[in-house]
Amino acid sequence: MLKFISFGSGSSGNCYFLFTENGGLLIDAGVGVRTLKKHFRDYGLSLSQVHQVFITHDHADHIKCVGSLSHDYHLPVYATETVHKGIDRNYCVAKKVAQEYRHLLNYGEKVEVGDFAVTPFHIPHDSSDNVGYLIEAENLCFCIMTDVGRVTEEMGPYIAKANYLVIEANHDREMLQQGPYPAHLKSRIISGTGHLNNVQCGEAIAKYASTNLRHVWLCHLSEENNHPELARKTVQTVLASYGIIPGKDLELEVLKRTKPTGIYEFK
Repeated sequence: MLKFISFGSGSSGNCYFLFTENGGLLIDAGVGVRTLKKHFRDYGLSLSQVHQVFITHDHADHIKCVGSLSHDYHLPVYATETVHKGIDRNYCVAKKVAQEYRHLLNYGEKVEVGDFAVTPFHIPHDSSDNVGYLIEAENLCFCIMTDVGRVTEEMGPYIAKANYLVIEANHDREMLQQGPYPAHLKSRIISGTGHLNNVQCGEAIAKYASTNLRHVWLCHLSEENNHPELARKTVQTVLASYGIIPGKDLELEVLKRTKPTGIYEFK
């Protein structure tokens, strides 16, 4: 059985675990190793069950612990060459990933690891590089896309394949515009290489998702410019305007920014 847990989704740290009875993979490593160990124990899991780490991009909240985690548990780290170079440059990553643990990814090229087939695809964002992942296992497709400047036509087919989708709903446009952020930061967030707002998120799902989509999790919510219930209701309203009814056609939830979700089982 395929299972999923989020250990954190937001600017404080991002980390997701997708696994089967044979082990699994982490997506991003922005949560401290000590904290991860505690979370794993709390859910009857062990970090020894992690067999690979896949990185989306080189911003600190996604990579700050990747070197330590890789070193301590002898874990291979998969990322594009540009992201690996970005990790090397990032001063927030105290311990870098050793050369023997570095594995390179190319857009659209499927990598098979354990029970999983992982395909990276490009996502616009103002990091050195940024990828989403389509992960296939046990005849199911799990897709994750975080820190999304905009949804492109290239990303659409990956959303369409998903049975389970993690997608960014970073901010409410009005809250951001009326909030305390300086003008240059607001401009960065709403740019095509910034972050996806709630309406854009809902429209992306409505435009590209197939009827095989079973569950959506909204990720990477801003603490200052969004609220979980606002994000959920906004996306729900957008979907309903396209005739897609959360609770009937699919499940819709919001991932917690700093706390684990508990374990989801995919059937």
